[in-house]
Amino acid sequence: MTMTPETKKRPSLQNANGSASYKPPQPSNEGDREVKSSVVRLRREPSTDHRSESYEDVRTDYHPSVFSALERFLPLDILSASRDVKFHHMSKILGNYLPRGERNRAQRHKEYRDKILKNYQPLHRELYTLNPDRFFVQSFIDAIKGNTEESFRRIIIEPSPGIYTFSMLQPEFCEMIFSEVENFQRWVHATKFKIMRPNTMNKYGAVLDDFGLDTMLDKLTAEFITPLASVFFPNLCGSSLDSHHGFVVEYSKDRDLELGFHVDDSEVTLNVCLGKQFTGGDLFFRGVRCEDHVNGTTYPEFIVQRTEDSSN
Repeated sequence: MTMTPETKKRPSLQNANGSASYKPPQPSNEGDREVKSSVVRLRREPSTDHRSESYEDVRTDYHPSVFSALERFLPLDILSASRDVKFHHMSKILGNYLPRGERNRAQRHKEYRDKILKNYQPLHRELYTLNPDRFFVQSFIDAIKGNTEESFRRIIIEPSPGIYTFSMLQPEFCEMIFSEVENFQRWVHATKFKIMRPNTMNKYGAVLDDFGLDTMLDKLTAEFITPLASVFFPNLCGSSLDSHHGFVVEYSKDRDLELGFHVDDSEVTLNVCLGKQFTGGDLFFRGVRCEDHVNGTTYPEFIVQRTEDSSN
């Protein structure tokens, strides 16, 4: 299982049903008018004590929750403005980052997921709600509760700068998610449903969010990955991960044999090795690249040896 929690250069978006657009009324006072004309830059960290407005009554290309989440990143002077003014600024920001063509693709993907969720019957429904005591090993739970670099260092091995290995998952969780993916693939085969693969490099695998595991992964990212990322990747927005891409890919003699050298499109990647009886599964790292040298010359790699203990 691979999960790539991300902080993208644009917000994570999900379109709402309906294509009608909402036009907020003009600001009612000079204060609103002055704020509305200014250039708004989102803050890097959200206002944790701010209670966002509800946008459920607003018909727009975006899901109402997008506005409620984005509102917490608005500058403090905008937070005190009317809802209409905040909506106006956020709509402009979203429009700049996600053109209509991409919004249409997002809408089609939402319809694709809705069709799966309507017809697929989960094998392990308890898997869809994160239960830390049942899913994580105790040492990992204790480290997260401590929430300090010292508590994290107690469970982590750093074989190379920026690469961290640690025990995290109970064997029961690994077995459940493995069998859930197998069950989903059986459903895909039986119904001849054409699914979207995790990426353009793998022909076999599935996106976990597409069949309902997004809520569980949201909680995993927010409550268990972000604390680690904020300590070990502070310069990569590790404390404000705002999206994830959780998926599994398969490797075997009659399927994909390997995945070539590539750069993950994410700030933080969590790799979990799942399997029954197998050999291989080594993971190679070739260093950290800046944006100017992502596709440059490679250097001697560092190998992380995976074992058949899928809880690591």
